[in-house]
Amino acid sequence: MIKTGNSALDTLLTVGGLLTALVGVAAAVWRVVRAGLRFFRRVELFMDDWYGEPARPGVPGRPGVMERVSGIDDRLTRVEHELQPNSGQSLRDAVDLANRRLARLCPDPDHADRAEPPDESSGP
Repeated sequence: MIKTGNSALDTLLTVGGLLTALVGVAAAVWRVVRAGLRFFRRVELFMDDWYGEPARPGVPGRPGVMERVSGIDDRLTRVEHELQPNSGQSLRDAVDLANRRLARLCPDPDHADRAEPPDESSGP
């Protein structure tokens, strides 16, 4: 430590150095605490989205991720049903019927060797 020869000035410089160091440490601690608070707030938001939130006055409830995935699974099952031929009620049955009718109305001379698809409504 350097001495100036003036004890009052030495004391003032020592106190000023200590205050500067304390303010620097406090600022560093505050930055870490603030970053931690922001991180935990984001974690809280993620967890609210993951588990969902119940309804409260004026705000509708939100389903969680697993509940949403279950809903997607149900919709995919309905879509798969439409893509498989069944009793004539699916989208696939309607497209097949339209293709058979179109093949009868407008035969394709380039593909004359291709057999017409069987009529599934007539049965075996």
